[in-house]
Amino acid sequence: MTTSPEQPDQPDRTDEEPVAPAHGPRGRPKAAWTTVTIGVLVAVVLIVFIAQNTQKVEVSFLGWDGDVPLAVALLIAAVCGAAIVLLVGTVRIAQLRRAERRQRRRSTS
Repeated sequence: MTTSPEQPDQPDRTDEEPVAPAHGPRGRPKAAWTTVTIGVLVAVVLIVFIAQNTQKVEVSFLGWDGDVPLAVALLIAAVCGAAIVLLVGTVRIAQLRRAERRQRRRSTS
């Protein structure tokens, strides 16, 4: 048997307190701990990587010559590659935002 909303045995939803979303206030601390945990794991992996790759390698780049540990050379190369990707991505996002602004101006005019 179904009941209609007019019947008094059904509580009115407007009198109830609002239900907090599932992620609620615990979402940010959980995200922070997840980020910290991932950061610590990455740091441990990097420390192990550096400890296992201590042999010296000769590096020559734009007139600079030197002997550095293999791990340091690889980490520098990875950081430089990430910086280039970040720079290119930032430029592309700026281009897309500019194009979107122009499109919005054209459509409102």
